[in-house]
Parts: sequence; structure tokens; C-alpha cells
Amino acid sequence: MPRYALKIEYNGRPFCGWQRQVDHPSVQAVIEAALARLEPRVHNIAAAGRTDTGVHATGQVAHCDMDRDWDPFRLSEALNHHLKPHPVAILAVARVAEDWHARFSAQQRQYHFRLLMRRPPATLDPGLVWQVKRPLDPEAMRAGAAYLIGTHDFTTFRSTICQAKSPIKTMDRIEIVEATGISGPELHFHLAARSFLHNQVRSIVGTLERVGAGGWRPEQVKAALAACDRAACGPVCPPQGLYLSHVVYPGDPFAD
Repeated sequence: MPRYALKIEYNGRPFCGWQRQVDHPSVQAVIEAALARLEPRVHNIAAAGRTDTGVHATGQVAHCDMDRDWDPFRLSEALNHHLKPHPVAILAVARVAEDWHARFSAQQRQYHFRLLMRRPPATLDPGLVWQVKRPLDPEAMRAGAAYLIGTHDFTTFRSTICQAKSPIKTMDRIEIVEATGISGPELHFHLAARSFLHNQVRSIVGTLERVGAGGWRPEQVKAALAACDRAACGPVCPPQGLYLSHVVYPGDPFAD
């Protein structure tokens, strides 16, 4: 069966997350339903990352197996037609090898988090940013983030229901960039690792927000990491503002 990689964008607000669930709308389910409109049968697709409720994507990647030998562009156009009116778009489709896997072939996942700093409600960005009502200190946050780079036991920064076999992860990058959004001043967090624990990104951003607000000293992030204790983590930030932005593979299937 021909295998295709799908590059996917979605607004996570109306979904219970990526993964299919009984009686709850999911991104996976609406894409599989669109595939069934093209080839009537049960479709099971696999993704690079299982985003949580309310989390968005600008570069999620999944793969599907088809009966027909589809032209990639025609497959993307057909899927986008049948995905309406859901806030999900297929940005690109590429033919890949039969043993290529969206999850297991991935070398790195990259997440982007938007944090808006202003008091009035974010009327133009509801559900798309995490809003705090006062300015934060990005330099202090960068100092705190530096303690998390490299290979560590991230028990402090993972959910108690995380199913990963090991809390040991290697954080390749945490970059904090000052930006001006349509609603005001923002901080953009760019995090990269081969894989992430459940709620790891939101735990890190929520903890760094405490540093930026002056509630934590940067050195307390180091102490929290060393504690290997979930109770030592700062507040877990909400899912709005979090985007799965890019997945790196040995050869970019969408390069052409």
C-alpha cells in the first residue's frame, strides 16, 4: 500500500487533542473520516506527537496508507475539501517509503509557545495565546531556562500520569524571544528535543513565567530540576499558546 506523509495545521480549541477518543472530537478522528470519504474503509493514521486538549499545530506530521496511488497534491486538495468545516488543514503531502513512520522516524520535535503580556482581554487571540497581565523579565527567564538544557531527569517537569518509560530527556534548545503580536508584547518560547514527556513544555513555561514575574529566582529552576519531584514544579501553564511547530526527519519528506 502506498504510504503518504501529511503535514498538518490545526486549531486545537474544539478538540480533545490529537488522539482519537470515544464520544469526543479529535484531530485524528476528523482526518481519518476525511480519508474514509476518499477510500471507504477504516483508516488508522499515526502522528509524530499526541498533542493535548486545546494545543495547536503548525507543523504536525502524520502518515497514512492508501489503496490507490494518489498524486500528493490531489490527495491534499481532496482531504482539505472533506475536512471542512473543521479547523484542520493539510499543508503538504509527500509519498514516503513503506517503512517510514511519522513517530518513530522523527529525530526532533519543536514546540512554539506564545505568551501575551497585557491587562485587557485578548479579543483577537482568544485561545491562541496564554495571557498574563504584567510584563515579565525575559533575561531572568533565559537564565532559568539555561539550567534545563542538556540531558536530565525531568521528573519534576512531567505529569503524574505520564506514560513514558523514563523521565530522562535531552533538551536541545529553549529560546525565549521578545516579539510584538497583533494584541501587544509577547514572549515566544521555542523548545526542541527528540521527544518530550507529558506536560513537559507547559510545566517548563509555567515555571519560567514565575521566574519572569519575580516569584522565583533563576537558581530555583536548577533546584527544582534536581529535586526530581513533581511537587517542586512551578504552575503548569494552560494549553492555549502551545503549538507543535516542526518535526525533523533524516530526510525532509516535504522538501520538494
